[in-house]
Amino acid sequence: MGIASYSLRKYPLDQAIAMTREAGVRYITLKSFHLPLESTTAQCQEARRKIEAAGLVLMGGGVIVMKNHEDEIRRAFEYARDAGMPTIVCSPDPAALDTVEKFARQFNIRAAIHNHGPGDKRFPLPQDAFKLVKERHALMGVCMDVGHTVRVGGDALAAIKECASRLYDFHIKDVSAATPKGVEVVVGKGVIDIPAVLKALLEIKFSGHLALEFEAGANDPLPGIKESFAYLRQVLAAMS
Repeated sequence: MGIASYSLRKYPLDQAIAMTREAGVRYITLKSFHLPLESTTAQCQEARRKIEAAGLVLMGGGVIVMKNHEDEIRRAFEYARDAGMPTIVCSPDPAALDTVEKFARQFNIRAAIHNHGPGDKRFPLPQDAFKLVKERHALMGVCMDVGHTVRVGGDALAAIKECASRLYDFHIKDVSAATPKGVEVVVGKGVIDIPAVLKALLEIKFSGHLALEFEAGANDPLPGIKESFAYLRQVLAAMS
């Protein structure tokens, strides 16, 4: 259980690292706010060094949009390699999937397609990504965003089960309503059945990054982040 650094997008990398530690978790996925995609090899390696020196584990990067341009896709995988990211959370052009798969295999880095709910014409639901990767190389998978899944009218528990074999990353959050107008709230205070979601993840033996992506209160996110983690820990403790 860790943080998707988009939660800390208003803060520089050093501060985001410190805030992740303050939240009491060890795992982090970096958004380009904290490590720009155009970073040099040395800059990527320095970011990794800072993360590791702080006792954190870098789980991946993203969401990275991938247009159907081979050079751009290659650069995204070089970026992940240089930073030591085992997984790229991505939103690729469906026409680019052959190229994404080629580089996933070449670099031995997972590509987990992120669903983005309302407004995402390609991957509104996790199943939309799963159906395009299920017959591809095992490095091709899904990053399920439970908030976006619910906001577009999806069944979160069904999505977890259906995508289980390729579920490599998971954005945990809560929302105020199961409609496109739903907004993010502290985990446990919205409409998502978080205990049922965590139970479903345990049942499929999910072993990827359970990344809190807290989009509310960007200018002061830490109180909501801490409260969200406290609730998640409480739920998990009750299941043990």
